[in-house]
Amino acid sequence: MSQSTIQPSTFQFLTDLAANNNRDWFALHKDWYQASLDNMVGFADALLAEMNKHDLIETPSGKKALFRIYNDVRFSKDKSPYNARFAMSFRRATIERRGGYYLNLKPGSNFLACGFFNPNPDDLRRIRFDIEDNYEDWHKILRSKVIKSTYGDMQGNTVATAPRGYTVDHPGIDLLRHKSFVFRHSFTDDEVLASGFHKSVSQTFKTIRPWLDYMSEVLTTDRNGELLV
Repeated sequence: MSQSTIQPSTFQFLTDLAANNNRDWFALHKDWYQASLDNMVGFADALLAEMNKHDLIETPSGKKALFRIYNDVRFSKDKSPYNARFAMSFRRATIERRGGYYLNLKPGSNFLACGFFNPNPDDLRRIRFDIEDNYEDWHKILRSKVIKSTYGDMQGNTVATAPRGYTVDHPGIDLLRHKSFVFRHSFTDDEVLASGFHKSVSQTFKTIRPWLDYMSEVLTTDRNGELLV
């Protein structure tokens, strides 16, 4: 079986790790972890290659895309030493391409997310200016058949009423409330373990490109449409 296909044994490792989340168990099954990690690196490499067919990704390799399985417990109430999932993220290349891609694989909780998870204050201000001026364009893109059917509604943290400087009766208030701008799509375990899953993930990411391309234009220009230097 191709190394780009996620093996059932990799998912079984995550299931057993969740039930035995301690260092002794992990040490006894280090070889199993390494085989599962190698499988995920192969999958991530294949996904990266597919994504570079329709976008330009600066993440250099599948290995670099993967998150560590070890939890940082110093400032967390959860003292479990391991995070029983495999996750990866991919960054679009150059300042001209904005937005990012994320994939979380965990038995029973598989999903991808894309967009802007925590834009910095300057970017958030610029985004809100564009929503204020062009909310109809936003609604048109976000209500397009392909985005709506793939992701549903845009998600992300929001303010309770209206951000400072705006009123609750603004026709774009549903968008202005956002502090993060995230799209999410879930997969079943069977979908994850199917041959060609990396192509399915890549194709799903591709569907958000009209919005990412629009956002890239917004975030590389000022409110007058002049290029930022």
